Amino acid sequence: MATDAADQTSTISGVHHAAFRCRDADQTIWFYRDVLGLADPTGIVVEERPGSGASDPYLHVFFRMGNGEYIAFFDAPSSAEGDWFLPKDGFDMHFAFEVASEEELEAMKVRLQDSGFPVGGPLDHGFVRSIYTYDPNGIQIELTRRVDSHDEILAHEQSSFEETLATWRKRTRSQKLEKFGAEALTYPGGDG
Repeated sequence: MATDAADQTSTISGVHHAAFRCRDADQTIWFYRDVLGLADPTGIVVEERPGSGASDPYLHVFFRMGNGEYIAFFDAPSSAEGDWFLPKDGFDMHFAFEVASEEELEAMKVRLQDSGFPVGGPLDHGFVRSIYTYDPNGIQIELTRRVDSHDEILAHEQSSFEETLATWRKRTRSQKLEKFGAEALTYPGGDG
């Protein structure tokens, strides 16, 4: 359902943090602070799982990025499963950090490689150029920079997105119905 731009107001002003599970806080701090160069972290120990009251002690670690937003991690060994830390498909989970220039992107690639991490790219996605690696927790990490025409490209794509979405829906609907069932695809205002 399309809405007019004038109706698109939100009280959401940005991302405070995106949070993921980590295998070990020390290893995660080494990667994000010492390899990627994020600021020194902060964190809190919490004794109960939020909302449930169940005992599940964890350390919640926060790394502040240059724009004031955070990436955060839960070091919760009592509820962790080893298989969770295997590399995840980038379609299932990845985090894209932004750098300001091609030089910074290249410097990050060298920095990662010098720390023993394999790096893919840079790949040109049209509106951004990106490199890819995995952190020690199996999370795909993308480092990306906007091309000069980034905003114009996305504005152009937005102007025809309803048509793009309708074409995509038609192309994939039967596959999704077969795979997931109509009930799983139902939402208010949707045709299920």
